[in-house]
Amino acid sequence: MTGSYTLPPAVADRLVRLATRALHNRHLMRAPIWLYRARLGFLLGSRLLMLEHRGRKTGLRRYVILEVIDHPEPDRYVVVSGFGTKAQWFRNIQADPRTHVWTGRRHRTPATARVLLQEQAAASLQRYTRQHPRAWETMKPAVENTLGAPIDERAPELPMVELHLTQP
Repeated sequence: MTGSYTLPPAVADRLVRLATRALHNRHLMRAPIWLYRARLGFLLGSRLLMLEHRGRKTGLRRYVILEVIDHPEPDRYVVVSGFGTKAQWFRNIQADPRTHVWTGRRHRTPATARVLLQEQAAASLQRYTRQHPRAWETMKPAVENTLGAPIDERAPELPMVELHLTQP
């Protein structure tokens, strides 16, 4: 079977509402952290990672689960800030780009975070939308609800961060 499949509008609307609520549910979004700490991150697949960063005011370790939207090289991951520039993890990595990344097969690997330029972000987002059209169909309106603004895939205002692993 070829071609694309579009969800019926009622189903799509329900999925968008559920995704929006999930993004705002702190406990749900933080639940996978214990899996990564127990070295069971592989159970979540390759589209998620855990980012360890430092609080910009406290200096304490902080953790966030993020979706990988691009993996252009073995030592590079691109993640998106679904809450824009106001996300705490995003603000923290701007203050201190030294982080650690946990993936299914990597445990607390040092990495350096870098905010992508708009052209780089657009290229990553376009690759993601081609590779995962159904996921994007649901997540785009949910992220737009969270941001309070539409997303243009050709020039996204959505902050994206490249995590460059500094050791294998």
